[in-house]
Amino acid sequence: MTIPSPASPQDPAPRNTAPQDPAPRNPGPQPAGSQPAGPRSAGPRALGSGGPGGGLARGLQRVTASALGPYQSAVVRIGFAATYLFFLLRELPHRHELYGPDSPWHWDLARQLTEGNRAFSVLMWTDSTVWFEAVYVLTLLSAAALMVGWRTRTMSVLFMVGVLSVQNRSIFMGDGGDNVVHLMAIYLVLTRCAQVWSLDARRAARNARRAAEGLPPLRDIVGPVLWAPLGYVLVTATAMGGLGGTLWLPTLLWILWLSAAVWWAVDRYAPRSEFRTLLDVLANLAHNATLAVIMAEVCLIYATAGWYKIQGSRWQDGTALYYPLNLDYFAPWPALSDILGASGLMVMVLTYGTVIVQVAFPFTLFNRRVKNVLLVAMICEHAGIALLLGLPFFSMAMIAADAVFLPTAFLVWLGTRATLGRRRLLARLPGRSRTQGKPGAPGCPDGPDGRPTDGPARGRHGGTEEPRLQGGGGGHTLVG
Repeated sequence: MTIPSPASPQDPAPRNTAPQDPAPRNPGPQPAGSQPAGPRSAGPRALGSGGPGGGLARGLQRVTASALGPYQSAVVRIGFAATYLFFLLRELPHRHELYGPDSPWHWDLARQLTEGNRAFSVLMWTDSTVWFEAVYVLTLLSAAALMVGWRTRTMSVLFMVGVLSVQNRSIFMGDGGDNVVHLMAIYLVLTRCAQVWSLDARRAARNARRAAEGLPPLRDIVGPVLWAPLGYVLVTATAMGGLGGTLWLPTLLWILWLSAAVWWAVDRYAPRSEFRTLLDVLANLAHNATLAVIMAEVCLIYATAGWYKIQGSRWQDGTALYYPLNLDYFAPWPALSDILGASGLMVMVLTYGTVIVQVAFPFTLFNRRVKNVLLVAMICEHAGIALLLGLPFFSMAMIAADAVFLPTAFLVWLGTRATLGRRRLLARLPGRSRTQGKPGAPGCPDGPDGRPTDGPARGRHGGTEEPRLQGGGGGHTLVG
């Protein structure tokens, strides 16, 4: 949901409603030094078009009028939610030994540690096995819902709570990939990551279609149903001191819970008010600032890893990769590891190539072509780590983080391929119509970028303009 541009169909009336003369008037005699009368541009428009502050004005307009990187943020959302979902599913048989009542790092030790470092974990509220199972299942469900973009704002909060709770319960069970998931789960809460490729986007498009037909939006019942019990839990946890010892987490949770009610009330009773526009601007600023933080985080990860590798003697002589290839713990395919480790030239090339790519990547962001080449190299590197060293979830987390730099044209093409593949698959199923378009809605086919054609309109700067509907759209109903 962004501020509609003057040319947007949501604001068809022109900004300047003053009547214009059909013919120029005779200005008459003018004093010396005065300029001839004629059409003049307004001050802010002249500043934004060619004045000394034009670039600043255009940049400010862009970061406030739209949530940038809708496809990139959607891929980050899907990638990290899928990473943790698959991790929890894989560890489902071992959950009690890793994070539950049978863990070597038992509940009393975990409570002492969380009290010492003021970490947050709802698993510390009680040592009941039933409570642990409920939290584990809730984290699974929130990850799945966040991946498909259902009630994204609510699910992102529950996903963050689940990730922090499970990881802080047994901090010695994680690796570098878990640290990245930990951070990104917090960042996703502040982004508008459901603009595309989500069920929320489909719901917003459906309401936009109803609005175009003169019908009221569908009544939102799920949002208030989610908002009320979550508010009760938040009030109880705050009163009992169960939100950890830090100040930022309870502040963030309260702001999100209260802002959900404000969004719902404004969308319902004043959908075209100035306050509604202010909420859009604040949400866009939070999204764009968080997206910049995610990019900086990825650059910091690679720069730190690369410069630390340069200081190691094994990385300097080009043999660092040889040692993990010969460890049984990091050899899911021993024959493949032996073949690769037997070639000294290949080991040296991969070792030096890893360092070069990681150190150089932050410096290539200003050159799109070089950046894309190194981005492909890093994604291939993480795919190799998953295959050769048996670290699939670390690789999935890093590839999801790298996706923030993927070019929009590639993501649009990828969405188009996925849409065509889905149509062909559904067309092969018995009882399905072979007409083009979405199943059950032949008159509303998807566009070439994978969005519904009646969905959110594209902005002038490559962003999106979500429909401003009564009841909300884009995941901003009452905890929706």
